[in-house]
Amino acid sequence: MAAPFSDPSAPIQTAHAPAKLNLSLAVLARRPDGFHEIESLMVPVTLCDTLHVRATPTPEIQLSVRFAGRLGQPVAAALRRDVPADATNLVVRAARLLAEEAGVRQGLAIELVKEIPSGAGLGGGSSDAATLLMAASRAWGLHWPQSKLAAIGARIGSDIPWFFAGGPALALGRGETIQSVHGIPSLWVVIVSPTVGLSTAAVYAHCTPEASRRGEAQALAASFAQGNLRQALARMHNALESPARQLCPEVVRLLAAMAHAGAVRPMLTGSGSACFAIARTVTEARGIASRLEAAGWPGVWSVRMCEGKF
Repeated sequence: MAAPFSDPSAPIQTAHAPAKLNLSLAVLARRPDGFHEIESLMVPVTLCDTLHVRATPTPEIQLSVRFAGRLGQPVAAALRRDVPADATNLVVRAARLLAEEAGVRQGLAIELVKEIPSGAGLGGGSSDAATLLMAASRAWGLHWPQSKLAAIGARIGSDIPWFFAGGPALALGRGETIQSVHGIPSLWVVIVSPTVGLSTAAVYAHCTPEASRRGEAQALAASFAQGNLRQALARMHNALESPARQLCPEVVRLLAAMAHAGAVRPMLTGSGSACFAIARTVTEARGIASRLEAAGWPGVWSVRMCEGKF
């Protein structure tokens, strides 16, 4: 593969792609189109990937991937999984779909710097694709509105439209209907990713819909906005945690280890396999994180929720 930035004349678009956490995730029913109807309150966090994007005169989409942050450290080598640099990567698929829709004849040179583990329920691939669509729109001089870019993203991934919200938001429908929410505080969280990933499709296949939980995501958002952390913690729920536990004993072990390290209400994010816990202070978050690192967990981050645009 050619070096992505061999042409110094074209400007580079640099953008961050944040990870997300599901503070709640209700699976309500299976839809006629085969997808599941969900309601989820999601927040971006300060753990992020970075994309460097440059337009090229020829139509090829070139992608290179490197790991940084904790994923760049030898101790976390087992977390560097399932990040292809070919046409199967969501970043490349998003670029090609945008070029096709816009009639663009230029290409892109993309460097993806990964700090978010894949197969973890943190939305790294979807965030990368959404961020690429915004960066490519600028690089190609399209300057399309985010609503138009989000609609393109929805065609390749249900989580992608959420990343255009720019802050905490509800994801409804199959995930493509987004409602921004306000008043979610910038709390500290501890995120831990085990060395084993999980397939989203497999976890959903083992999930039992819970129609009775309709409306709980909105109630949870209200609890956070009112500053009632005790009530919010009680309302947090992930319908995919039970099937994830069944499919991955490492998730069971991780949740127990987080509780032992002092985490209050640790839970799975998305379809896993990463888990998280909210902390009341930075000191508490870093203490929990250091105890988990000392216990041998290689993928541990203490980060903050993002209240607004990342």
